[in-house]
Amino acid sequence: MAAAQPIKVVALCGSLRRASYNRGLVRAATEICNESIKDVQIEYVDISPLPFLNTDLEVNGTYPPEVEGFRQKIRQADSIFFAAPENNYSVSAPLKNAIDWASRPPNVWADKAAAVVTAGGGSPRAQYHLRQIGVFLDLHFINKPEFFLNAFQPPQKFDSDGNLIDADSKERLKQLLFSLRAFTLRLQGKAE
Repeated sequence: MAAAQPIKVVALCGSLRRASYNRGLVRAATEICNESIKDVQIEYVDISPLPFLNTDLEVNGTYPPEVEGFRQKIRQADSIFFAAPENNYSVSAPLKNAIDWASRPPNVWADKAAAVVTAGGGSPRAQYHLRQIGVFLDLHFINKPEFFLNAFQPPQKFDSDGNLIDADSKERLKQLLFSLRAFTLRLQGKAE
């Protein structure tokens, strides 16, 4: 009997800063899956090379190479893991730009499971706005557990390189990843 295909998760970080706490959550999620959730494979996809959305760049139904490569990664994924910092009560400009490129016809977000995490001051506004955007995209977010991490409240959650070091936060992140795994399988009509 053949082994089941691993669940392919694309991880996107709305912060472009190398040592951002949100990027640290992506690294921690990847480590957790490598150690504890072996049938889930997370691939971090860098959104910084994407040009600003400009439909003048669409020529005869094609997209610039970096956009098409990004769209293919989303298309091939089973689910999406968003690390979404909050900017002015909303998602960051780089993340919104990536979302918009992948929503151009044909929308490659549709019918995928998704999870969202946020590190920073702990505000839920960006997550809730991203969930609203997901309704239009036909992107299905897990409801529980929610993951907001106030990175500035003791005890220290991240090291100086932006790596998650707090054991309780890692455990909460692990539970979110198990939930994403289960929801992805359910959307695909596969039993656990």
